Amino acid sequence: MSENRYLLVNSAVLPPVFEGVILAKELLASGKATSAAAAAKAAGISRSAFYKYKDFVFKYSGVSGNTLSINALLSDRAGVFSALTAALYDSGANIITVTQGLPENGTANVSLTLSIGDISPEELKKRLLTVDGVISIKTVDGGKQ
Repeated sequence: MSENRYLLVNSAVLPPVFEGVILAKELLASGKATSAAAAAKAAGISRSAFYKYKDFVFKYSGVSGNTLSINALLSDRAGVFSALTAALYDSGANIITVTQGLPENGTANVSLTLSIGDISPEELKKRLLTVDGVISIKTVDGGKQ
């Protein structure tokens, strides 16, 4: 058995059909196209090219911009986690991963990896600490480019 090998390649050096496959997959995923045939047509590729490459061509979705890992200690009551995620959204942060432990002694520990965009880690931490029910925020990795 041969092992799968993956390459990260600048799309500028690839035939346009690969960009078309990515576009067709995005159209299907978003519901803007209801069939593979419609997605392929909208993307300007043949249906057979779509089927030939759809399982082998993927858009690179690596984290761009600043990333930050935090541990949040929350009060164990309804709506606190939702309020935390709303504050992240309002601050322009995007949640990449979430790990939550079981609540104990009235608190819940949540670890998050975030793409924070242009906001500084210090400013984000300050905003999150104003959320009702957030007890503490600890930065795990100071943020990096």
